Amino acid sequence: MKNKDSLDAFSTSRNLNSKELFEARAPIFIWVLLTYVATILIQTLVQPMVLNTLLFTGLISLHFILYSFVNFIKTSKPWVYIVVQGGLAFICAITMPDGFPAILVGLYSLLIGQSLVIYHQISKVLLVSIFSILMTCFTTIFLGRTDILLTLLIIIIPMIISIVGYADMFFRQVHARIRIQTSLYELELAHQRVEELTLANERQRMARDLHDTLAQGLAGLIMQLEAINAHLNNGNVKRGQEIVQQAMERAREALADARHAIDDLRAKSALDRDYTENIQAEVYRFTSATGIPCSLDMKIMSSLPTLVIEHSQRIISECLTNIARHAQANQVQIIIKEEINDILYIDIKDDGVGFESTSIGKQVGHYGLIGMKERVRILKGTMEIHSELQEGTHIQIEIPIQKGEKM
Repeated sequence: MKNKDSLDAFSTSRNLNSKELFEARAPIFIWVLLTYVATILIQTLVQPMVLNTLLFTGLISLHFILYSFVNFIKTSKPWVYIVVQGGLAFICAITMPDGFPAILVGLYSLLIGQSLVIYHQISKVLLVSIFSILMTCFTTIFLGRTDILLTLLIIIIPMIISIVGYADMFFRQVHARIRIQTSLYELELAHQRVEELTLANERQRMARDLHDTLAQGLAGLIMQLEAINAHLNNGNVKRGQEIVQQAMERAREALADARHAIDDLRAKSALDRDYTENIQAEVYRFTSATGIPCSLDMKIMSSLPTLVIEHSQRIISECLTNIARHAQANQVQIIIKEEINDILYIDIKDDGVGFESTSIGKQVGHYGLIGMKERVRILKGTMEIHSELQEGTHIQIEIPIQKGEKM
């Protein structure tokens, strides 16, 4: 991971350097053009040389082209680029023997300024500066103009210092602007990613709500209708009518829950009744519909956060629905208590047929346990499922209670 971060940092730094050099093309072009015009004027005033001027035009054009494509040249061996550009400046100077001072001052100063971005190291920029001054001295001596060498150095050294200062300030500004543009681009990508995750979370929430309202409600109605059918077959009409009333109430509650989910009023519906009363009502409906005894032990010392109330009720409801549909249990035990370390502990146990815990999430259409795990994850809790065939199922859930969220 550390190596990957280092590579990303290196790549980002290199991309920024490339953008800085690209942004500097216009000032470089203007500087090269001024150098070209000054050289032509000096040479023409002293001694016009048409062929040399044409050759110089080609060389200065090549010099600028190399500036334009520095991103592709400097990647592996930037010192080669420096030497080539220095050599071209030397050839340009000997091509225009009377206008060479403008070439030396203009092109070598520009090369030093560009080295700031190529290297970003003072020591290497200093080496390029020494190289440029030595090339200036060598060119002047080579052309036999030692009489102006001192004057030329007096001019070029302060100019180099000024150019380096300006180039440093310019590239810092360019670097800052590119950084801002890059940050804005990264923020846009992050915003798009957040939107994608929000949509994905919303789809998961809708799936959970549909399962916990319509699916559970219909499952409860089916169980009650089956119980009604059994009582009617046995001639127990009175008990059948009682369950019919319960089924009607259950249907109304399922419809209300579905409407609350559609209107996104789940938080409000969770607080319509006391948490303990809600759980007791859920257990009563389960026992009435299935006839399976269910013991409930609740010890809640204080008010719970809205999110904990909502999700824990859904989890318990899903557990009871699964027991009624699949467990074939004879006894169910539920323990809900608030620990002294601000942990809500939920323990649900049945003595049914059990199942293979490795099959969770692999069977199409059975989303109850998956939804429970998602709810526990949202609450930053833990859930352990212990189940074996013919050994029943034991579910243990621990949910942290944030004190600042208590109501």
